[in-house]
Amino acid sequence: MADKQSTQHDAIVTALKSRFGEGIIDVDRAFGDCTFVVSKSAVHDVLAHLKDDHGFNMLMDMAGVDCMNLPSYRERFELNYMLYSVPNNVRVRVEVPVPELDMDVPTATDLWKSANWAEREAFEMFGFNFVGHPCLKRLLTHHEFKGHPLRKDYPVMAGQWCSSTSDMTEELNEPK
Repeated sequence: MADKQSTQHDAIVTALKSRFGEGIIDVDRAFGDCTFVVSKSAVHDVLAHLKDDHGFNMLMDMAGVDCMNLPSYRERFELNYMLYSVPNNVRVRVEVPVPELDMDVPTATDLWKSANWAEREAFEMFGFNFVGHPCLKRLLTHHEFKGHPLRKDYPVMAGQWCSSTSDMTEELNEPK
C-alpha cells in the first residue's frame, strides 16, 4: 500500500510542479502523507486540478490555523484542505499560507459542496474571507458576536452576551 501511494504521490508532485511552477511553494512528504504548500493565488486552480485530473473527489476536511508565535510558519494564518481520492485510495493535504492583512481566499464550494460549512466556520472562527462563497455568514456564534474566537489573540475573558432572544433561524438559513 505504501509503495503504491508513494508512486501516486510522485506522479502528483511532478504534475503540480510542472503545471503550477511557483504556485507550489513547497512539498512535504512525511509518514506516508504528502502536503503541498500552495500560494493563495494558485490554490483554486490547484484544487480543481487535483479534483479533475487526479480523482480527488472528496474534500475530507478543511481547517483554519492561527500560527501566531510559531517561528517556523510562513504567515500568521493558514488553511489546510484534506483531500481523498476514492477511486485511487490516496490522500493529500493542501496547505495555504494566508497573511493577516489579506485574508481573502477563493471559495472551494464550486468544487465540493462539503466546503460550504467548513468555510463558514473558518470565516467565523478566524476571519478568512472566502471570495465567491454563496452564503458566507455566521454559523456557530450569535449575530451580535464580535471578533474571531479561535484567533490566539482573541480576548477570551472579555465575554460576549447576546442581548436579544430573537429567533436565530434566519441567521442559519441559506439563500434559496
